[in-house]
Amino acid sequence: MRRATIPSTTIPTGSEAPGSGYLTGQLLIAMPQMRDIRFHRSVIYICAHTPDGAMGLVVNKTLDSLTVPELMEHLSVDTESELEPTKVHFGGPVETARGFVLHSCDYVEEGTLVVGHDLALTATLDILRAIGKGSGPRQTLLALGYAGWGPGQLDIEIQANSWLHAPADETIVFDQVHDTKWDRAIGRLGIDARMLSTEAGHA
Repeated sequence: MRRATIPSTTIPTGSEAPGSGYLTGQLLIAMPQMRDIRFHRSVIYICAHTPDGAMGLVVNKTLDSLTVPELMEHLSVDTESELEPTKVHFGGPVETARGFVLHSCDYVEEGTLVVGHDLALTATLDILRAIGKGSGPRQTLLALGYAGWGPGQLDIEIQANSWLHAPADETIVFDQVHDTKWDRAIGRLGIDARMLSTEAGHA
């Protein structure tokens, strides 16, 4: 997180208020027939979706080799109290060395993108310093990399039955029970995940 900034091509500008565009602030759920193995059974929180494209963070996959305290130490961020050894998330396959923090809106700084549904995205070292001092947001998800789509690309993939989308749920986003997040996200649509065929949409 070397003073990383959120990809500018996907940030709502002008009259496009955060949370008002397309699927901004919703969960994107990979369908069983998803061909891209990187997104198999993925649940993605969409941080921005505009005519210029979309970006989001995978919330149910972690990097087994890296914890939050280890990342803080690697970045020489001082911590005043012992941090929980939670795993850093695999945010997506784009710019995997770039850090992002998805968090509750009780923390906002100049570089924060307020997404909606009481969630925000910050990509600076300042938020890590705040977390280290115990003055950071109540809820956090730290990720490396992000999922990104060009203009109209996500819409095409949804029409091809690659994705479902559902209202965001703070519990699904932030809790550590990653193995059930995909099923729970689909359940928010009133769908039993076991009823989804890998051939859905191709009958």
